[in-house]
Amino acid sequence: MNILYKVAVIGAGPGGLMVAEQLAADPRFKIRVFDAMPSAGRKFLQAGRGGLNITHIMAFDQFVAGYGAQAPQIKPWLQQFGPQQVRDWVQGFGIDTFVGSSGRVYPENMKAAPLLRAWLGRLRRRGVDFAMRHQWLGWEATPSSQQLLKFKTPDGEQIIPADMVILALGGASWPHLGSNGAWIDFFKQDTIAPFLPANCGFEQAWSEVFRQNFAGQPLKNVCLNVIDVHQQAWSQVGECLITEAGLEGSLIYSLSRVIRDALIQQGYVSVELDLFPALTESQLIARLNKPRGKLSLSNFLKRAGLDALRLGLLREKRSSAELNSALDDPTELAGLLKHYPLDLIKTRPIAEAISSAGGVKFDAIDAFGQLISRPGCYCIGEMLDWEAPTGGYLLTAVLSQAYCVAQQLITITPPQAD
Repeated sequence: MNILYKVAVIGAGPGGLMVAEQLAADPRFKIRVFDAMPSAGRKFLQAGRGGLNITHIMAFDQFVAGYGAQAPQIKPWLQQFGPQQVRDWVQGFGIDTFVGSSGRVYPENMKAAPLLRAWLGRLRRRGVDFAMRHQWLGWEATPSSQQLLKFKTPDGEQIIPADMVILALGGASWPHLGSNGAWIDFFKQDTIAPFLPANCGFEQAWSEVFRQNFAGQPLKNVCLNVIDVHQQAWSQVGECLITEAGLEGSLIYSLSRVIRDALIQQGYVSVELDLFPALTESQLIARLNKPRGKLSLSNFLKRAGLDALRLGLLREKRSSAELNSALDDPTELAGLLKHYPLDLIKTRPIAEAISSAGGVKFDAIDAFGQLISRPGCYCIGEMLDWEAPTGGYLLTAVLSQAYCVAQQLITITPPQAD
């Protein structure tokens, strides 16, 4: 008789769906995807609301370096299924991709929903079964030849057996979409690194006047400078967003790991904004040295290139009287504009972060994600202890590892027997 391997994929995000897709192409595998939410891919859809960034076209080694300390573990996945393979995979659904000005790659229509609909349709046509509103509650018994999985379901608690298990449970950001990190209760404490916010915003104590006038406004064309715990300098040019609580946005996210780790390890971090990165300090002084005539302070500074937001930032540090006096010798004022100090005090809550660090440690799994303590059970995606900046890194690595795990299972599974 033919062997039929029952595979339980727990988590209907990109990682779980990719494993299911690859295994479903092999008739030896009978696959069921479980998820606690009512529908699949909720975080995937949310991430694509502003444009689904699927990957990046930068040089391969540069892309790998973006994964930081975890790059050695992630590189072998990307060598099998990297950025180009991600683009080809999307193209396989009849969805063209394009490269944005920053090198980021998007589906032609920028949206996640068409891709998810096509993906789920393909899975169902290949025989993948979905069990939604099934919240995983761990294992019923110690490891054996068959996994006994506990679920909270609309029909009460159930125990469901499986020959192989793929855990794709996500991290701890955006918990309202399903990735709440509650699964760590079912793992030994020494196999888990604490969750931390990644690609997150930070709190800065704005004045009430500044908050009311500028919260929600983008601060464009600035350079963020950070000194890390090793006294290494980091700089990045881009755009950030003023929030009621502080700062967030792509520029902040790009160095959020450096800022977060400094705050954790030393309780403070040295952060400055260059509000005029295209000008030298001397050029800025020359602008501020021009005759003022009868112009008001605001109009004079506007003529010098300060928009309302930059002027608002100046007023956070200097009163109108101090600014008027500073124009007599604008050297100090130019220095403030080129080295504007931020007083970042802590990260925003992990629930608001785009992603999270922490999770299952790499020394608890083998090279393919299989739990050393529980053979036949694999952990994939954001539930592992890795992080990466925005720019396609997250989705690419999740899809890449899921692909590699599926190929490993196909390879090690015995052939059918009659």
